[in-house]
Amino acid sequence: MHEDVERCVRAVQSKDARFDGWFFTGVVTTGIYCRPSCPVVPPKPENMRFYPSAAAAQQAGFRACKRCRPDTSPGSPEWNHRADVVARAMRLIADGVVDRGGVPGLAARLGYSTRQIERQLNAELGAGPLALARAQRAQTARLLIETTPLPMGDVAFAAGFASIRAFNDTVREVFALTPSALRDRVAKGHPPAGPGSLSLRLPFRAPLCPDNLFGHLAATAVPGVEEWRDGAFRRALRLPHGHGIATLRPQPDHVACTLSLSDLRDLPIAISRCRWMLDLDADPVAVDDLLRTDPVLAPLVDKAPGRRVPRTVDAPEFAVRAVLGQQVSTAAARTHAARLVTAYGDPIDDPGGGLTHLFPTPAALAELDPESLAFPKTRRTTLMTLVEALAKEEIDLGVGSDWDEARARLSALPGFGPWTVETIAMRALGDPDAFIPGDLGIRAAAATLDLPVTPAALTRRAAQWRPWRAYSVQYLWATLDHAINLLPAN
Repeated sequence: MHEDVERCVRAVQSKDARFDGWFFTGVVTTGIYCRPSCPVVPPKPENMRFYPSAAAAQQAGFRACKRCRPDTSPGSPEWNHRADVVARAMRLIADGVVDRGGVPGLAARLGYSTRQIERQLNAELGAGPLALARAQRAQTARLLIETTPLPMGDVAFAAGFASIRAFNDTVREVFALTPSALRDRVAKGHPPAGPGSLSLRLPFRAPLCPDNLFGHLAATAVPGVEEWRDGAFRRALRLPHGHGIATLRPQPDHVACTLSLSDLRDLPIAISRCRWMLDLDADPVAVDDLLRTDPVLAPLVDKAPGRRVPRTVDAPEFAVRAVLGQQVSTAAARTHAARLVTAYGDPIDDPGGGLTHLFPTPAALAELDPESLAFPKTRRTTLMTLVEALAKEEIDLGVGSDWDEARARLSALPGFGPWTVETIAMRALGDPDAFIPGDLGIRAAAATLDLPVTPAALTRRAAQWRPWRAYSVQYLWATLDHAINLLPAN
């Protein structure tokens, strides 16, 4: 995108917010970089330079604009729909892998050498993994500075900096302000959140239809781990350094997010996982424009554009829940999951609601007695085989996983048919082209819309919806009278 200069100039001149996160504009006369929708008067085209990432703009010597705050742009949708090594690396960097394990840890997760990873990221993004992680640390530091009363030393280490000096230097370089000056700029009347609680906005590209997104999460919520309360979806998070609770409330132009964390070092990871779960970095215009080319889907898209794919914050957890949901109702699946949570989950405190546990880890579930499970023997075998494979890390379902390899390994497990594999691919792996033609809801919708109802015929018919078939699933489900399509009442 950033190499198409004419298109980028048009986007900047029209202040088109759809391109926020796709590229960043460096202004050579001011030394700042902006998002395309920056409200200031656009610079002359000859003074614009375009970069594929905030890190690349920072490495080129530009500092962040104080008006449009480009570091708060939605993430690039490129990392959502691609499965190559660069996209996988970007998803892992957003999940904090470089901060926890360095570039060697990132390379090991991807199965490449550090030199190959650095070369490919620099070639496409204009910055290596360390610079990209540094840009993320700067954004985390800004959030902590502006939304908490923490001492600057605590902010520095919570944001992932190795020293206070590196923290000070980075903040000054990126924002052209000292940390103290950055905190002083917080608007009056917006005091920092209370201890351990952070309030922030999660931006997205419009349009966004919250009905199926939050409706699905609320309708399938596992008691004790998830709940809908006071107009918000609340969810317990298992994080690298501790645990947290996310409260997510849909608003017209953003998702209001409140995070309560046991360790503030988990802030960037918690934000990244919430954005991933809500599919906030998607490009709904590109998705809907393609689906509208089908006269059957066009009315569904026009009725409620901007549907997202409800995902998960914990891929192994979702894989377990997918097995629990085989051939049973939504209510039955929730009941089975709640029993596992009560017996094997880690207890947590939630003064603000009714969350009681973290979902059990695969290692904890591997210790359960299969005879205690209240479902058929074949499904017990399926579940136990899955949790053992996950506990031994024989299957990688994380954000940086290889989608084709994950599908192949899941398919090799007993009891894993196309419905289970593709459901996991859609909601855990995040593959935007995952498709479940054998789903009962999809078959019912197909019959209503005079589409083919057999899986093979419907798959052939859906070829024109690629690479957005996971989104077509959301529009097809929307034709059903089911709680997953309704924003819950407060």
